[in-house]
Formats: sequence, structure tokens, C-alpha cells
Amino acid sequence: MAIDEGWPELPYGAWRETCTTLHLWSQVVGKVALALAPPLNHCWGSALHITARGLSTRLLPCGTRAFTLAFDFIDHALVIDCTDGQTRRLPLEPRSVADFHDALMGALRAMGLAVRIWPVAVEMPSPVRLDQDTRHHTYEPAWAHRFWWILVQVGREFARWRCSYVGKSSPVNFFWGSFDLAVTRFSGRRAPPREGPAFEREAYSHEVISHGFWPGSAPLPEPAFYAYAVPQPAGLAEAPVQPGASYFHPSLGEFILPYEAVRTATSPEAALRAFLQSTWRRAAELGGWNLAELERH
Repeated sequence: MAIDEGWPELPYGAWRETCTTLHLWSQVVGKVALALAPPLNHCWGSALHITARGLSTRLLPCGTRAFTLAFDFIDHALVIDCTDGQTRRLPLEPRSVADFHDALMGALRAMGLAVRIWPVAVEMPSPVRLDQDTRHHTYEPAWAHRFWWILVQVGREFARWRCSYVGKSSPVNFFWGSFDLAVTRFSGRRAPPREGPAFEREAYSHEVISHGFWPGSAPLPEPAFYAYAVPQPAGLAEAPVQPGASYFHPSLGEFILPYEAVRTATSPEAALRAFLQSTWRRAAELGGWNLAELERH
């Protein structure tokens, strides 16, 4: 892939094994962040963020020191940088999830940054123990690099679109549990109590309209953009949205726009903005959000 190709192909079937392995590796990294990061609202503190080389944690406190864990998808390494000047680089190469887990935990111990995590995958149809999984071991550097490059393009557009909102809005976060990039707007009102895991109750404690991108998974085996509202207002599923390739997925309860439709559009950026704005506007109007107060004019 040429570095100046903004929106390259990402056929899920071709990179599925690398995607699954990388998802599980990211959960090991994410669980370290979850164990150490201050508990910022809606799990934002333990989310990853896009960098000029890949994906990174925020600065993680550990005693009087702090460190970051960063996936480098250019040189293909997991980089551990500590405030005392120590650095470790673990190569990203074909290796099992269990081996990745052990290598990272060992490197942190050697740096005096030992941390305990709950080594069980989350938000996956078939959870595995991260410290025992030897089934998933595929890593193809070209696909990982391409995935990151697409995140850069998507993240740029999400960040631009976020600027038109003056209400509470999330940063552009990469969530390692669901393995997706997301940006969320809040109405300011509490949502009805929700059943489920604690992180879901926290994430949806208030009314939200959320947009994101995921690279494919079992429920939807293709890369796609999504949009949903919690709580979902009456009539949202039937609301007209743009562009024409968008549709409401009944079992997911979300609007979907295939990535392929965006990347092959005359202007991918315009197609994505149309999806973001139209789904947001329909959900906010049907949900009775105070648009006059929440949007920048």
C-alpha cells in the first residue's frame, strides 16, 4: 500500500486471523492500562489513542514513575517507555497470545513495573484466557499497518466532526474490548438504568449518540461505520439517513455504513460526514435533544 493512499481496501476475510490476534494482544495491553489508569468516566482512561506510528495507552502511573505501552505499526514493535528513561521493544511478529502476554508481563517486571491483570478476554463471543491462548498467533505486518493507516484517516474525520458540538463529547477513543474507534456525544441527561457488566452501566449512564468504526467481527464480517443512540428513540430505525449505502441493522440495533462504500465514494470524507451528520441529526431530533444549546453555530 502506498503511504499516500488514503482509504485502502481492508477485506475482512483476508486479514481476519491477524485482526483476531491483534485484538487479543490489544486486550493484554488494555488490561494493563485498566489496572493502572485513573478511573476516568466512561472507561476513557484505559482506552487507546491513535499516534503517528500506531496505538498507545495514555501515561500510566506506577508509584512515582509512569510509562506508556504503544503499538508501533511502522517498525512493528510494542514499545514500553518509562519516565525513568528505560525502554523495551517487543517485536510484533507471529507469536501466540499467551507468548505475547508472558513477554509483556516479563518485560514490565524487569523494569520494576509489575502489574496484575485479569487475563480473560472480554467482549468476544468465545472468551479465552490471554495467558493460555496458543490458537491465535497470526501477525502479518502489511495488514496491521494498513489497519492503522485507515484508523488515521477515520480518526481525523471523527475529530473534525467532533468540533461542531459544544456539549459533552468523548475524545476519539480506540476501545480494546470491542476493538473499534469511537466518538460519542452526550445530551447531559441521565439514561434509564441498564443491566449488564459494570463497564456497560458506566458507559451508558447518560444519554448518548455514538459513532464508530470497526474492522469486522463475527456479527458483521466486514469493516464498517456504525451509529446508535442509547436509549434508542422511537422511530429511529425507520429514519432516512445518508449516504444511500447506509442501512439499519435490526439485530445490532445500529445504522451501518460499509467501509467499502466510503472508500470507493467520489469523496470518502464527504460520504463519511454525511453518515455522521444525518444519523446524529435524526437520533437527536427524535430523542428530544436541545440542539440549539448543543451545536456550534
